[in-house]
Amino acid sequence: MPGRYSFPKRVRLLRSTDFRRVYDQGSRFSCPIFAAFCLLGVDEDGPRIGFTVPRTLGKAVVRNRIKRRMREAVRMRLDGLKSSWSIVINPRSRALAAPAAELEREVERLFQRCNGSS
Repeated sequence: MPGRYSFPKRVRLLRSTDFRRVYDQGSRFSCPIFAAFCLLGVDEDGPRIGFTVPRTLGKAVVRNRIKRRMREAVRMRLDGLKSSWSIVINPRSRALAAPAAELEREVERLFQRCNGSS
Protein backbone atom coordinates (compact mmCIF):
# COMPACT_ATOMS: atom_id res chain seq x y z
CA MET A 1 0.00 0.00 0.00
CA PRO A 2 2.32 2.78 -1.14
CA GLY A 3 -0.27 5.59 -0.94
CA ARG A 4 -1.66 4.65 2.46
CA TYR A 5 0.67 6.89 4.44
CA SER A 6 1.13 9.72 1.99
CA PHE A 7 0.88 13.40 2.84
CA PRO A 8 -0.33 14.91 -0.45
CA LYS A 9 -0.71 18.60 -1.13
CA ARG A 10 -4.52 18.41 -0.88
CA VAL A 11 -4.13 17.51 2.82
CA ARG A 12 -1.96 20.54 3.62
CA LEU A 13 -3.13 23.94 4.74
CA LEU A 14 -1.18 26.36 2.56
CA ARG A 15 -2.96 29.72 2.39
CA SER A 16 -2.67 32.28 5.17
CA THR A 17 -6.44 32.85 5.05
CA ASP A 18 -7.00 29.18 5.92
CA PHE A 19 -4.56 29.41 8.82
CA ARG A 20 -6.22 32.61 10.07
CA ARG A 21 -9.68 31.00 9.91
CA VAL A 22 -8.54 28.02 12.00
CA TYR A 23 -6.84 30.29 14.56
CA ASP A 24 -9.85 32.60 14.87
CA GLN A 25 -12.68 30.06 14.86
CA GLY A 26 -11.05 26.83 16.04
CA SER A 27 -10.63 25.29 19.46
CA ARG A 28 -7.23 24.85 21.12
CA PHE A 29 -5.57 21.60 22.18
CA SER A 30 -2.32 21.71 24.18
CA CYS A 31 0.24 19.10 25.11
CA PRO A 32 3.92 19.31 26.10
CA ILE A 33 5.08 18.87 22.48
CA PHE A 34 2.74 21.17 20.56
CA ALA A 35 -0.34 23.33 20.63
CA ALA A 36 -2.99 22.70 17.99
CA PHE A 37 -5.96 24.67 16.73
CA CYS A 38 -8.78 22.54 15.34
CA LEU A 39 -11.73 23.65 13.26
CA LEU A 40 -14.53 21.39 12.11
CA GLY A 41 -15.45 22.29 8.53
CA VAL A 42 -18.60 21.61 6.61
CA ASP A 43 -17.59 21.39 2.98
CA GLU A 44 -14.02 20.06 3.22
CA ASP A 45 -13.13 16.91 1.31
CA GLY A 46 -10.52 15.45 3.61
CA PRO A 47 -8.64 16.64 6.67
CA ARG A 48 -6.28 19.57 6.18
CA ILE A 49 -3.20 20.04 8.33
CA GLY A 50 -0.82 23.00 8.58
CA PHE A 51 2.30 23.67 10.63
CA THR A 52 3.67 26.93 12.01
CA VAL A 53 7.00 26.99 13.79
CA PRO A 54 7.99 30.29 15.47
CA ARG A 55 11.41 31.79 14.84
CA THR A 56 12.13 31.65 18.56
CA LEU A 57 12.69 27.89 18.21
CA GLY A 58 15.78 28.38 16.07
CA LYS A 59 17.10 29.12 12.63
CA ALA A 60 15.49 27.77 9.47
CA VAL A 61 17.37 24.46 9.61
CA VAL A 62 16.05 23.71 13.10
CA ARG A 63 12.52 24.87 12.30
CA ASN A 64 12.41 22.74 9.14
CA ARG A 65 13.64 19.69 11.06
CA ILE A 66 10.85 20.18 13.61
CA LYS A 67 8.29 20.50 10.80
CA ARG A 68 9.57 17.34 9.12
CA ARG A 69 9.34 15.37 12.38
CA MET A 70 5.81 16.63 13.07
CA ARG A 71 4.72 16.03 9.47
CA GLU A 72 5.94 12.44 9.69
CA ALA A 73 4.05 11.83 12.96
CA VAL A 74 0.88 13.28 11.41
CA ARG A 75 1.37 11.30 8.20
CA MET A 76 1.56 8.02 10.13
CA ARG A 77 -1.73 8.74 11.94
CA LEU A 78 -3.66 10.68 9.29
CA ASP A 79 -5.94 7.79 8.38
CA GLY A 80 -7.37 7.98 11.93
CA LEU A 81 -8.74 11.51 11.48
CA LYS A 82 -12.24 12.21 10.21
CA SER A 83 -12.33 14.07 6.93
CA SER A 84 -13.85 17.41 7.87
CA TRP A 85 -11.13 18.82 10.16
CA SER A 86 -8.69 21.67 9.58
CA ILE A 87 -5.83 21.63 12.07
CA VAL A 88 -2.87 23.97 12.61
CA ILE A 89 -0.07 22.51 14.71
CA ASN A 90 2.38 24.82 16.52
CA PRO A 91 5.29 22.68 17.70
CA ARG A 92 7.19 23.56 20.86
CA SER A 93 10.94 23.18 21.33
CA ARG A 94 10.43 19.76 22.91
CA ALA A 95 9.30 18.45 19.49
CA LEU A 96 12.90 18.51 18.30
CA ALA A 97 14.22 16.04 20.88
CA ALA A 98 11.09 13.98 21.64
CA PRO A 99 11.14 10.35 20.50
CA ALA A 100 9.10 9.64 17.37
CA ALA A 101 6.79 7.34 19.34
CA GLU A 102 5.92 10.18 21.71
CA LEU A 103 5.18 12.53 18.80
CA GLU A 104 2.88 9.93 17.25
CA ARG A 105 1.17 9.29 20.60
CA GLU A 106 0.38 13.00 21.08
CA VAL A 107 -0.87 13.31 17.49
CA GLU A 108 -3.06 10.27 18.08
CA ARG A 109 -4.50 11.91 21.24
CA LEU A 110 -5.24 15.07 19.24
CA PHE A 111 -7.00 13.11 16.49
CA GLN A 112 -9.02 11.10 19.03
CA ARG A 113 -10.15 14.30 20.69
CA CYS A 114 -11.18 15.77 17.34
CA ASN A 115 -13.06 12.62 16.32
CA GLY A 116 -14.82 12.43 19.68
CA SER A 117 -16.09 16.00 19.64
CA SER A 118 -17.61 16.00 16.15
